[in-house]
Amino acid sequence: MNRFFEYTTHHPFLVAAAAILAVLAVVIEIRERAKGSSLIGTADAVRLANGGALVLDVRDTAEYEAGHIIDARSIPAKEIAARADTLKKYKEKPVVICCENGFASAAVAKALRALGFSKVVTLRGGLRSWRQENLPLVKGGAKKDSK
Repeated sequence: MNRFFEYTTHHPFLVAAAAILAVLAVVIEIRERAKGSSLIGTADAVRLANGGALVLDVRDTAEYEAGHIIDARSIPAKEIAARADTLKKYKEKPVVICCENGFASAAVAKALRALGFSKVVTLRGGLRSWRQENLPLVKGGAKKDSK
């Protein structure tokens, strides 16, 4: 323990820099948790989708029909509050929310959590990251959610 105190007295700038970085890491983690959604990568999204999770695409209908994840349901972000009752059987099941770049899905995840959905996650980077990983997309509107 004496060596620790000796180190801190001889290297105050290094100790201060380490303390500042530790505080920043804690602040960033708290801010991420306050957003109300967990981010997952494409591999985790595939694993959840294969395990029976609902994949919810919150882009506009035209974007959805141009290419979406297999078995994804389409409910545009602006309609999520009005159509959340169609998803009530998924309140205790995993729900993976995706949009084009990952920004709109965070707001939808927060709204769904407020409505009582307990296992909501968002796809980090949205469908842009899905495409970068060369994962398959389906065209058309076969799995589009009905009003």
